[in-house]
Amino acid sequence: MTSQRTYHHGDLRRAVLTAALDVIATEGPSALSLRDLARRAGVSHAAPAHHFKDRAGLLTAIATEGYDLLATTLTEAPDLRERGVHYVRFAIAHLAHFQVMFQPDLYHRDDPDLLAAKSRTSAALRAGIEARSPSQDADLMGVAAWSIAHGFATLLLSHNLERTMGDGDPEEVFRALTRLTFRAS
Repeated sequence: MTSQRTYHHGDLRRAVLTAALDVIATEGPSALSLRDLARRAGVSHAAPAHHFKDRAGLLTAIATEGYDLLATTLTEAPDLRERGVHYVRFAIAHLAHFQVMFQPDLYHRDDPDLLAAKSRTSAALRAGIEARSPSQDADLMGVAAWSIAHGFATLLLSHNLERTMGDGDPEEVFRALTRLTFRAS
């Protein structure tokens, strides 16, 4: 009876993803183990493999979910500067996703769902760029905007801005940074 009970779970996929996100947020992606996640979810050690096949499959699902969340977050912003603010906000709120999304060696880079989610994220960023400067090179401007937002978020999350920012609100500091950077724009 006990072994049968371990195979029944309301939403095993979500439970494993949630447990994985918790592990990544506290210990990093290298600490992930499907066996440990199964234990945390209260299921057999083989059960997560039915949804993810392997560790890279699980991390692909996390990256895909992260890109989907980021695309939604970016489209909610009214302009390019605020898309950067939303990017930073996403990185803070979804630390585990953020840690996985930009380490493509961790997951299946050619996964169709992942590629579609990345495309939606790129389109959301590009829309902000084209609204601001339709005549400029959108690809190059996209790299610049992404570099600023991603660099700021990465430095913030790795505690490299503590002395500079003090108790400043990260979103307001980012807005000030972009005002300084694009003063001539």
